[in-house]
Amino acid sequence: MSKARALSGIQPTSGSFHLGNYLGAVRQWVELQDSHDTYYCVVDLHSLTSGVDPVKLRESTLASVAQLIALGIDPEKSTLFIQSHVHAHNQLGWVMECLTGFGEASRMTQFKDKSAKSGSDRTVVGLFTYPMLMAADILLYQPQYVPVGEDQRQHIELARDLAIRFNSSYKDIFKVPEGYILKAGAKIYDLQDPTSKMSKSAESASGLIELLDSSTANTKKIKSATTDAGREVKFDSANKPGISNLLTIHSALSGRSIAELEVEFDGKGYGDFKGAVAEVVTSHLDPIRERTNELLQDKGELTRLLKIGAEKAAAVADETVRLAYDALGLIPRG
Repeated sequence: MSKARALSGIQPTSGSFHLGNYLGAVRQWVELQDSHDTYYCVVDLHSLTSGVDPVKLRESTLASVAQLIALGIDPEKSTLFIQSHVHAHNQLGWVMECLTGFGEASRMTQFKDKSAKSGSDRTVVGLFTYPMLMAADILLYQPQYVPVGEDQRQHIELARDLAIRFNSSYKDIFKVPEGYILKAGAKIYDLQDPTSKMSKSAESASGLIELLDSSTANTKKIKSATTDAGREVKFDSANKPGISNLLTIHSALSGRSIAELEVEFDGKGYGDFKGAVAEVVTSHLDPIRERTNELLQDKGELTRLLKIGAEKAAAVADETVRLAYDALGLIPRG
């Protein structure tokens, strides 16, 4: 019996992923490899909506691929590829744009939030059409599941709506995907603002635990993490968000329960606890950083792996586009 297909992607937004990327998503992608036919994509085209430095984009894209492998994505188990290497993404993206209503696109949360902050004159059209390209990213590979966080549910719903709309208007081509909402319990917050999700869009990098940062840098950030005025190491997200975030991080990486950690650090105070969190984080991330750097030293091998991944992905994506174009009445080149 063939495995159900799952697909997800990550943006190469900078040189390093942060701990929230890993614990909130990538670690669960790794687990899915044994039970699903997995496709994982570095979505470099989506990065263009915020303006790019070409040199940094190339570096961060390769660094993203290297980190995924270092974190456990196995190119022999999963189809690992770069979005721009498969031209079908752009081809089906236009079809999805032509199926989406203007009002429907205007209601997408990401566009509403970012355009409200930047103003319409400084908001690129690509940000408006971003969800349609994301729908194409998904539907090209006919996945049953799309592992995403809760904040991406709206995008999955749009992909489902567009698949149903196409199938009912033209021909039954697209599998209607299901959102595979990633398990709760490892949502990581900013160290300096523990009421906000850890994110590259934060005003300061001091609240981010970056996978490729040195042990010294991450230890300093953890020991400087915002906490409350008390001394009790206890999980209370409403009244002690900083300590609760650090407990979540320790538990997620050490595999120990939060209740067990509360008992261990009862009466010891924040200093001892932060030191223990820093030790767990650095011991977990050091081999990941070393493996990533090792992979980046051999760009020829990375290029070879990406070529294999792109060819596997294109074989599926190109067939989907062929079927969709045929259903639309577009004449093949011959």
